[in-house]
Amino acid sequence: MNARMLLCALAAPAFLTAAASGQIITQWNFNSNPPDTSLTTGTTVPNIGAGTISAIGGVTTSFASGNANGGSTDPDTADNSGWQTTTYPAQGTGSGTAGIEAFVSTVGYSDIVVSWDQRHSNTSSRFWQFQYTIDGTTFSSAGLLDDGVFSGNAGDTWFNGRTVDLSAIPGVANNADFGFRIVAIFEPGGAGYVASSSTSTYSTAGTSRFDMVTVVPAPGALALLGMGGLVAARRRR
Repeated sequence: MNARMLLCALAAPAFLTAAASGQIITQWNFNSNPPDTSLTTGTTVPNIGAGTISAIGGVTTSFASGNANGGSTDPDTADNSGWQTTTYPAQGTGSGTAGIEAFVSTVGYSDIVVSWDQRHSNTSSRFWQFQYTIDGTTFSSAGLLDDGVFSGNAGDTWFNGRTVDLSAIPGVANNADFGFRIVAIFEPGGAGYVASSSTSTYSTAGTSRFDMVTVVPAPGALALLGMGGLVAARRRR
């Protein structure tokens, strides 16, 4: 075995073990860096890995407590900020256009899973959809369980651990252009938004708060790193 082959043989097991253990590719906890113990300040820079996240569809943002109303899964309760969004479309307009959008390179990884915590206010949209892109431009929910739709049937409540498994979606793995959106949508089969609380009415001022937005390779995923900058990914069969 020559030196080049030996280096590959030694490097690959460590890299594969990290991927197989479900290491985090990118995560946003929205906490201040450095920590400031304030729950109303924060950052949209990832606390792990690299990527970008932004609001879309005219949505405005701020930071608010990640501990309130039961709290998110962020273990740092002393500095647990959530990313609050509001100013959603008027009733009967803009379904699937307003929310948050993130881009994360999955180069070198396969079997991608995205998870997040989300707090619904009483008057926020009850229904939300996860959409993905493999070209950085066109977003879709094709092939996802329940068409990527999530329902929050209570207000002032955190729905933690929402998860989308993208391992069966062609083109998501090993892709520098991968991205996703989480957007407010009409009630499925309906023509308008429904409020999260059954005793409330949908409002454009309703808020949705996000925390612990995380992208990982699923447990058991393989990522293969070659020499000379060549990166390839394949799914375990």
